[in-house]
Amino acid sequence: MNHTSLNGGAVRLVPLSTDHAEALFPSASDPAVWRWMPRPRPETVAQTRALLGEMVDDPARRCFAVRRRDDGAVIGSTSLYDLDLSEGRAEIGATWFDRSCWGGPYNAESKLLLLHHAFADLRLARVALRTDNLNVRSQRALTGLGLVYEGTLRSHMRRQDGTRRDSLYYSVLAEEWPGVRDRLRDRVAARTTA
Repeated sequence: MNHTSLNGGAVRLVPLSTDHAEALFPSASDPAVWRWMPRPRPETVAQTRALLGEMVDDPARRCFAVRRRDDGAVIGSTSLYDLDLSEGRAEIGATWFDRSCWGGPYNAESKLLLLHHAFADLRLARVALRTDNLNVRSQRALTGLGLVYEGTLRSHMRRQDGTRRDSLYYSVLAEEWPGVRDRLRDRVAARTTA
């Protein structure tokens, strides 16, 4: 269970709950938004609620709803998962945003807030992110932020269409975080003023 909200200029990450199902359903049920997600796309608010329930009940997750600061709207979700405090590691994932928010500062600032939380508050040594081998846009974004490509897990999981996906892994270590943080801050600033 989360107990901490994370505050930025454009977004506020608040602890996720099943009460966010109705607000998140339009984006979670959008095929374009859900395209790269490895789990089935929810088709009802009840399925969205069940998905969120599974996420928040997982003790190795810190799940957040993303609220836009200027109007309070819930525009997406993101999580730290496979959190292992004794080993000092986690992954960022289960991230999606309403299509109307693509290209804005929201995803970049969410990553900035999550990574700051991971390294400053939780004192993690590493944070990883993974992406589908076909998701070139995500791969470019991760390398552009300074994350290090670590390798590919071949035939790692099944896509929604039944085909097998290779997962590309990227990571940032605590000592690399200041450089990544600066790139994220620059990206948020550029997208906020654009």
